[in-house]
Amino acid sequence: MGICKAPPPLPLALTSKKYHSSIPPTQTQTTPKTVRISSRRRSLVLLSLPLSTLLLAPKSFAAAGDEEPAFDPVTAAERNASDTLSLRVTEAVRLLDLARELQAKGEFAQALDCFTQVVQDYKEFAFTDYARVGRALVLYEIGDREQSIAEMEDVSISLKGYPEVHAALAAALYVDKHAPLLAENQFTIATLLDPHYTDIAYVKDTKHWPPSLVSSLQHFITLS
Repeated sequence: MGICKAPPPLPLALTSKKYHSSIPPTQTQTTPKTVRISSRRRSLVLLSLPLSTLLLAPKSFAAAGDEEPAFDPVTAAERNASDTLSLRVTEAVRLLDLARELQAKGEFAQALDCFTQVVQDYKEFAFTDYARVGRALVLYEIGDREQSIAEMEDVSISLKGYPEVHAALAAALYVDKHAPLLAENQFTIATLLDPHYTDIAYVKDTKHWPPSLVSSLQHFITLS
């Protein structure tokens, strides 16, 4: 009959309310006060971060597919226009260099064609005035000298201070227009800017002037 014997009663200390209250709870219960403290700590942590970190934080956590494309201030139409302009500049410079090479070789007719093409087809570019100088020099050799001098006078205004056109105009005014004072004024401008134009070898071998213009400059310098 010992099996059915009731177990001995627990001590009074173990059954008392005081004993149960002393046993620590198995789970930490979150109280409103605890939530307020945690929120305050989180706010302090965010405030302690640099501003740049806060600004960049959304990007770092955003998904790759959600990123916006980078802003491009240049539109497709503007980019195409820029490419077209770049091609035109490249072609104009190529023709100008080719014309000067042909002039240096004494192929004045071909040089005249290239200079003229630059002047007519690419007049919107400022450097076209240099092609006008080359065209005027070549015209003096194989074309109409009156037209050559007229173009020299015109480009000497748009390119005022460019010594080559002033020296060439001085030679042409002295020989063809018989205007020594005007020629002297033009030559003074040229030589103040570049004294090399007093040297016949310079205009012949370095600047590749046509023979007739070299001869006119020689007459002017020697006053013959």
